[in-house]
Parts: sequence; structure tokens; C-alpha cells
Amino acid sequence: MNEATKPQKRSGVDRFLAIIERAGNALPHPATLFAILALVVVLISWIADLSGMSAIHPATGEPVTPKNLLSAEGLHFILTKMVVNFTGFAPLGTVLVALLGIGIAEGSGLIGAVLRAVVLASPKRLLTFVIVFAGVMSNAASEVGYVLLVPLAAVIFLAAGRHPLAGLAAAFAGVSGGYSANLLLGTIDPLLAGLSQEAARIIRPDYLVNPACNYYFMAVSTFLIAGLGTWVTERIVVPRLGEYKGEEKPEEIRNANPQERKGMLYAMLTVLAVVGIILWGLIPKPGSCATLRPVRSFIRPS
Repeated sequence: MNEATKPQKRSGVDRFLAIIERAGNALPHPATLFAILALVVVLISWIADLSGMSAIHPATGEPVTPKNLLSAEGLHFILTKMVVNFTGFAPLGTVLVALLGIGIAEGSGLIGAVLRAVVLASPKRLLTFVIVFAGVMSNAASEVGYVLLVPLAAVIFLAAGRHPLAGLAAAFAGVSGGYSANLLLGTIDPLLAGLSQEAARIIRPDYLVNPACNYYFMAVSTFLIAGLGTWVTERIVVPRLGEYKGEEKPEEIRNANPQERKGMLYAMLTVLAVVGIILWGLIPKPGSCATLRPVRSFIRPS
């Protein structure tokens, strides 16, 4: 057996990734996973009811007992509270309003034009970083990164003479791995704030959670994930894929046409106008000022 046909020894990273790949492919469909978890919750409620478990509510001090969802009363509870549980969810209104705006931006082609312009304007040596960074930033528009950026990254890598699967993996890493990180607030932020608020109101019913409460962590994580995604892509994914030997020809990636450039300009002017109106509304009226709290004196009275 010559050196050309001799199988190459796989590194520890390759073997580890192969194990993860097999385990991931063995998982069922996400909808099936949710159905399994729902059945697990029902079974846990039945076991908790049989065992007589209980807890004390931290705010009211009253005992809380589990509800057996396998009983007739529990099944009635599931059916009658299904809609109320959904409509009573705290961040539902904010998420729906945000999705309306994102739907318009996606349907008009604004998001696709902006992503394409950002990636095409980046230097070739920063191509991987820009794609991962754009994937992280795309979560401000919910799931649009999966639809637009992931296939676009593969096309761009192929046009640059690189393996298209490496570009696809880089974009997917940014979109999925950086889903909660961003420099802007997206639809996920009011959702997470609502979950925290619902949990906090168990103890303090009037507690409010600002959707921007994690902004500093999100902003730092954006660059951290973009850097790590770039390193993993260039150091692990690209060497593992090797040289691209497929027959697929690179597609021509067009720049923004005059109509798209005009739309992006109008969108930017609209954003600036809205931000200006918000900042203008924050300016206090002439002569008004916040009431200052009295400063306690640390000098002991004589």
C-alpha cells in the first residue's frame, strides 16, 4: 500500500467531531422532542401527585401541590388553559409587534439587501469573520439568518475560491451559536425578559424586567462569538473539509441595484428620524428637574 492509498490517521478533534455528528444525526425531529418533553412533564406531574410532594409559595406562604395532568381534571386543565396560557404570556405583545416590522423588512427585501451589502463590502481576509459576525447580528431579525445568510455564505465562499461548506458552517455557527448575542435588541430580548419577569413576580408581583438588562453581556458576546467562530472555521472546519473538488460553478453575486440602494437609504433615514424623535422626547421641559433626595449628614450632632 503506497502513501497515496494509505488511510490517514485521524486526529483527536476529528474523532470527537465524528462522535458529535453521529449523536446529532441520531436525535429525532425538534417537534418530536417537544412532544416527548410534554409527555415527560405529564408523567412527572402524575409521579409528584402520587408521592404527595408539596412546596411553600415564597410570596404568599401558602402550600403549593402538584396537579396530576393524567387525571380527568388535569386533562380539562390542559385544554381549558391552553389559549389563556399563551395569550397571558408577558412578552407576547412585544414579540408580535416586532415580528410585524421584521416581516415587512424581510418581505420588502431590505434585510437580504443589507446582509448582502455587508458581506460583499468586507475585505477578503476578513470574509470569515464578517460572515460569522453577520450571522450573530441577523438574530435581531429572528430566523431570517437561516433563510438568507446561510446559503448566501456558501455561495460567497465558492465565489472566493474556497469550500462552500466552510462558508455555510461559518454562517450557521454565527446564526445558531450567537442567537442571543447582538449589538441591537431583537425579538428574543423581550421574550427572555418576560420569562425573567414572570419568575421574579412569584416573589414580587410588581417587579419589571427591562429587555435591555443583558445588553452589555450581549454586546461583548457578539465579538467574542464572532472571533471564536472565525477561529474554529479557519483552524478546524476548513482543514477538515480539505480542498473543494466539486463541479459546482460559482454564481455571480450582484451588488445592490439602484432601487435597493435607494431603499436602504430611506430605511436609514427613517431609523435616524425615529431615534431623533425618541431622543427629543427624553429632553425635560425648561425649568423642570428631578427632585433631589436630601443628603444625610455624617456629622454627629453636638
